Amino acid sequence: MNLRTLRYFIAIADAGSLTAAAAAIPIAQPALTRQLRELESEMGVQLLQRMPRGVRLTQAGVTFYESAQRILAESMRLRQRLSHGQHLAQSTVVLGASPTLARVLLPGLLENCFNTLDGIELRTREAFTPALMDWLEKGVIDAAEFVGPFQDRRLGLQKAAKFYYTTGWHEPATVSELLINKAAWDKLPKDLQAIVSNASAACNVISEGWCQKANSDAMEDLKKQGVIARPLPDDVIKALRAETDKVLAEAISKDPLTKKVHDSYFAFKTKFDRWSEVSEEAYHVKVRG
Repeated sequence: MNLRTLRYFIAIADAGSLTAAAAAIPIAQPALTRQLRELESEMGVQLLQRMPRGVRLTQAGVTFYESAQRILAESMRLRQRLSHGQHLAQSTVVLGASPTLARVLLPGLLENCFNTLDGIELRTREAFTPALMDWLEKGVIDAAEFVGPFQDRRLGLQKAAKFYYTTGWHEPATVSELLINKAAWDKLPKDLQAIVSNASAACNVISEGWCQKANSDAMEDLKKQGVIARPLPDDVIKALRAETDKVLAEAISKDPLTKKVHDSYFAFKTKFDRWSEVSEEAYHVKVRG
């Protein structure tokens, strides 16, 4: 067994079939099948259950998969440490993200970052929150994006990562949404429409206040547990802003509806920014201190 065999096994498990894994690696399928058979023989257990359509991990396979990920992650870190003295330019950063975030925000933006950041290989792994926590703790990924201090503490992320970088570039604020079919909405009497509208507005206001209180308490507790909170460096913010502008420009050039929403949003933002300069910004910079 060697590192290549481990990579082959992980590729098969991730792809869910020998055919898909062979195409992705790439390697001839008979050779990949032979590697798997030899690995199972060496381990003395069946790692993958052959199904009519693909394969799935056995219980032993799950254990082996997790160990293989840790071994490969440690191997990568070791190579980086050993090669550091040789002044190798390439570094690898593995970012974990939820499927929703990965599909909506990462395409385009990460590609542009990859093309403009010399000497850095950026990789991503998609998973839901429990898996991200597990990967972060085991070193499979270097960083993960999540919600805020309160939810992070509930998951125990402080046990896996001690550096907390704020603020999230893509989501400086958030709101709750209630989506109702327009035809169904139009059929509601005006008094019920008013009740739904006011209840929705109240939920936004109440949840915003609750989040601010819960996050401030959680942040203080995380610091007591050794978490170090830092703002994203200025050069990172600048680079993210530039790449975001490129992604937005490409999106509005391809879709009229996206352009309509974009133009409306930024027209309001420009007007609001002028008011913020003499209200919120002036308070936070000059009054609060």
